[in-house]
Amino acid sequence: MIDYFQQAPISVTICDKDGKILEMNDKSVSTFVHDGQSLIGHSLLDCHPEPARTTLIQMLQNHNVNAYTIEKNGVKKLIYQMPWYQDKDFAGYIELSMEIPFEMKHFVRKPVVK
Repeated sequence: MIDYFQQAPISVTICDKDGKILEMNDKSVSTFVHDGQSLIGHSLLDCHPEPARTTLIQMLQNHNVNAYTIEKNGVKKLIYQMPWYQDKDFAGYIELSMEIPFEMKHFVRKPVVK
């Protein structure tokens, strides 16, 4: 993992094309620690109940982006899961998870006409 993501205030989790966790930054490890152990080397399929497990299987087959928000323990998060590629071949997924405010500004940017 690139060093500047290691201590970033967002969770970064990277898996291979079969869903095996390859890398996690510090925030991801602390968020998803299981029985005091890192989940690196474990399958994401074992970490997700239905219907998320089926969604993950479909993502691994179709290589689509999956983005949504969740609320857990009074904290709202944006989850962004995107495929990554190595030499143009599907290699797995990168998940970014970040806390966001419940009320958030939204801007519509229009192209500058020259």
